[in-house]
Amino acid sequence: MAGAQVLRRLWPLVCLIVLVVAIGVAADLAPTVLQRRITQALIYLVAVVGLYVFVGNSGVLAFGNVAFMAVGAYVSALLTMSAAAKGVFLPDLPLWLRSAEWAPFAAALAGGAAAAVLAFVVGLPLMRLSGISASIATFAILVVTYVVIGNWSSVTGGQNSLMGLPIHVGPWTATIGALFAIVVAFTYQESRSALLLRASREDEAAAAASGVNMVRHRIGAFVVSAFLSGISGVLLAHFLGTVRVETFYLDLTFLIVAMLVIGGMGSLTGAVAGAIVISGLTELLRQAEVGVTVGTTTFAAPGGLGDVVLALLMLLIILFRPKGIAGGKEIGWPFGR
Repeated sequence: MAGAQVLRRLWPLVCLIVLVVAIGVAADLAPTVLQRRITQALIYLVAVVGLYVFVGNSGVLAFGNVAFMAVGAYVSALLTMSAAAKGVFLPDLPLWLRSAEWAPFAAALAGGAAAAVLAFVVGLPLMRLSGISASIATFAILVVTYVVIGNWSSVTGGQNSLMGLPIHVGPWTATIGALFAIVVAFTYQESRSALLLRASREDEAAAAASGVNMVRHRIGAFVVSAFLSGISGVLLAHFLGTVRVETFYLDLTFLIVAMLVIGGMGSLTGAVAGAIVISGLTELLRQAEVGVTVGTTTFAAPGGLGDVVLALLMLLIILFRPKGIAGGKEIGWPFGR
């Protein structure tokens, strides 16, 4: 009986793991172009799950997680680029950093840790805010990070691209990253801290009266969220082979937030579903914009159709299904009550 209860509790995690592994297998067998699209979708899944850890448990819609992706990407880039490449793109880099060439795994952990430290520092004052004030504050983090990275030319290259990153992220690396993010997010949401944070999400006054330290639990969720976002930035950087500050700004922010809102902010299943569904939809719309050539005539959808459809879909979800595709629930146990 105890074993059945444990399996019932872990059932959503098991289902999500099987789903992601199946996607990884499909990507490994797919043509090169489709393989890259699926790999990128898995990287975005890590970012959406990272955003869910904070938004889903705290109820505060955050717009700053792409900043943590940027921090992770740049830290990993600086630690893994060859000294020769740094000499070309970053001639004013400090000597100790120019000579650093870390292993990919260690650099990825450093990128995630740097994002988590930044989240802890900025979270100390910002997590005392609630509602729209907190959301605007997280957007301010994105703007400030974008400006700092875009103007710190001696370390980040400013508005120029950093090229020459080792490309070691393929379908299975992205799959492992997605599985890691899902396990961390599920483990956190089952913890006592997440339970208390969700209590404060439902009723701040009642939770505070019961002795719940909302600020402390929010900071904990914010740090875990930033760490996973930093890991997703590392994966994206070493998938593309280049890092550019423009990559980590409004377009990616809108995409990640739309994935979470459409999938459902209230559950890990919704975060994963949103990332998969929107990645598939955007790829179909991209193909429609490219068009099909018949004879001498090309039939193609108007440019920008993907953004329009994504915005409309997000609006329809908010109006008619506010809890998203998953309805704010995890995958249910199918074998009776």
